[in-house]
Amino acid sequence: MSDTSVTAERRPRDEVPFTLEEPAPRALGFWDQGAFWANLGVSLFAFSGAYTVLAPDDNGRPTLSIAAGIVAMVVGTALGGLMLGLAAAPGARTGQPAMVLLRGLFGARLSYLPTVLNIAQLIGWGTFELIVIADAARTLWDGVPRWGYVIAAGLLTTALTIWPLGSVRLLRRYVTAAVMIALVYFYVQLLREPLPDLTEGSWGGFWIGADAALAVSISWVPLAADYTRHARSARGAFGAAAVGYSATQIFAYVLGLLALALVAGDSSKVFDPFLGVALGTLFFAVFVLREADQSFANVYSTAVSIQNLVPRADRRVLTIALGAVITGLALLLDIGDYAAFLSLIGSVFVPMLGVLAADFFLGRGRRRAALGKAPVAELGWNMERDAPSRWGMIAAWAAGFVVYQLIYPGGVSWWAGFWQDVQGAIGFTPRSWMSASLLSFLFAGLAALAAGRITRGRG
Repeated sequence: MSDTSVTAERRPRDEVPFTLEEPAPRALGFWDQGAFWANLGVSLFAFSGAYTVLAPDDNGRPTLSIAAGIVAMVVGTALGGLMLGLAAAPGARTGQPAMVLLRGLFGARLSYLPTVLNIAQLIGWGTFELIVIADAARTLWDGVPRWGYVIAAGLLTTALTIWPLGSVRLLRRYVTAAVMIALVYFYVQLLREPLPDLTEGSWGGFWIGADAALAVSISWVPLAADYTRHARSARGAFGAAAVGYSATQIFAYVLGLLALALVAGDSSKVFDPFLGVALGTLFFAVFVLREADQSFANVYSTAVSIQNLVPRADRRVLTIALGAVITGLALLLDIGDYAAFLSLIGSVFVPMLGVLAADFFLGRGRRRAALGKAPVAELGWNMERDAPSRWGMIAAWAAGFVVYQLIYPGGVSWWAGFWQDVQGAIGFTPRSWMSASLLSFLFAGLAALAAGRITRGRG
């Protein structure tokens, strides 16, 4: 009996395989997926990071009014949800995780570049999640040292990754209802408070705020297929991700902006309005506890991304090691660079999604679907370990990345300074109507279609 058959017998048939050598079960229905994405849409980041959609200036002062920030957030989240749905569907159609899909887009060896970038950003997100959980838990009760909460959150996160599909079903059955009740309760309580004038301020940084909200959605794009490869249909995967995530993120961010208005824009006190109402501590504890699903998703997908590099690596060993890594980092780091972090994530993965969507739905992937059972190597969307390099897709991705940086180089001073010098050298001045996310997505997608046609023409 082979090693693969032995390991398959030792795990439930409706659970994720230990390695990429085993087939993935189609175990998640629409409501399982919808609950999963809906829970990911409700995050403590929606409260602690709500100020990012107000387009803060270099001194941290919001440039948008609360009303403008809400509209920017809704627009950015809706667009980000559609992009998330586009990233989710290929996983359901092919049964492959996100980074393995990129073998078909870039080739096997070239897929290692976005894989390494994804591993880095997911470790960063996982670390930030543990920090947020620990800080929020200490707000509830400071009788435990911060390091104690970090370690407890790290252990819970790691435990959830051992049975990932079981954890998704657990969210649907028990956690989603509690989260929805807590959200409604806080809406009722905060709207009873005397709110300041929500229109005070400008609309000048509207697309910067929209891009900040979109970047939160986009941060899930490089791991969407890790979960939707277990979906029963591509249509259900698209709808669950696009609608489930967007609806709850909008709901949570509006609540976070209302809380921010009640504390006069002081993001360090954004949790105070929640804790100041009757039963606030109890309902806020629901948010703190379920935040572990965010860190779980990041750690599990980091392991699956590593498996693109080492397909026979055991995901259980990987997730335990990664849980220890992010716990250690959370003990050492703070969350001060969150806004800049979001910007850099968006600039990398928005154009990559543009290339993926164009090539999968309109290019080589569409040809594969149309031709049915023809060998993948003949159709160009080859996800095997020896898939040939596709430099044209890398060039399209790089072009979209440049467009993003020219429009909005972010908040890291030395990085922004470089791109501002480039702007001056080519005589380009960004306009207020320009969305870095939308334009880089479209440009990268068009470049990918052009590269695909050139390649086919030469062939």
